[in-house]
Amino acid sequence: MARTIKKTPLIEFKGTTLPVVSVTLRTLQTVALAGAAKELFGDEGFFEGDAAVIELDRAEEAESAGPVDWTALRSELRRHGLNVIGVRGGSEALRDSAAHAGLPTFAAFKRAVRGEAPSAPAEETKSVTAARERATETISSVPVAPPPPPTPVNAPTLVIDRPLRSGQQAYARGGDLVVLAAVNAGAEVIADGSIHVYAPLRGRALAGAKGATDARIFTTRFEAELVSIAGVYRTFEGGVPNELAGHPVQVRLVGNDAEGATRLTLDPLATT
Repeated sequence: MARTIKKTPLIEFKGTTLPVVSVTLRTLQTVALAGAAKELFGDEGFFEGDAAVIELDRAEEAESAGPVDWTALRSELRRHGLNVIGVRGGSEALRDSAAHAGLPTFAAFKRAVRGEAPSAPAEETKSVTAARERATETISSVPVAPPPPPTPVNAPTLVIDRPLRSGQQAYARGGDLVVLAAVNAGAEVIADGSIHVYAPLRGRALAGAKGATDARIFTTRFEAELVSIAGVYRTFEGGVPNELAGHPVQVRLVGNDAEGATRLTLDPLATT
């Protein structure tokens, strides 16, 4: 009797969900983007090879500013650790331009509307409906135990108790960052959650690095070069306002403007 040898398929297809960073750009001009990225991340890589999709809905006058150099744009984002795999939203012309550069368009998944599906024959529809009703009655008669409460997940907190010198960087991935010493000019503190600096903050502080708009920045002595929450940032090239310089301050995102965007606010922080 001949044995049947099961052949392993050389190609398999499986559905999967992968983490992808959404990058909203308000301009597609590489020089402007390079300047904004340098203010946010400095000259170092920030992400760790994460896949990214560019959101085009808010790109300001991208078509009237001339053709987009997608190769340069991707290279600029790759310098900071992002691998662009496609685009989403925007005009048809922009999406076509991206497609010619090898960037496909991704769309959000939408369930089909019931009325749009082709109708089944009347007899088949009736039998299916009757079967569903019988199944519903059977399921309803069986007591179902309530699902267990979700297990709380504690986000990690990174604590640093030494000063950060110019050129040094601290990143709290997935949680908050607490710094118990000075963050000197040219240093950078980053957190996916909130940032607490119980000392002078003279460098750059970027909270909500993965998009958490409820993140905040707290410091007992505000002398920062740049602060950012969820990508909304403010620089202090001309110096910190006198009413905030050297005082306890909290930084947060509040409100919505006419375009639905949040704004960054700096408020004195009462410590007594």
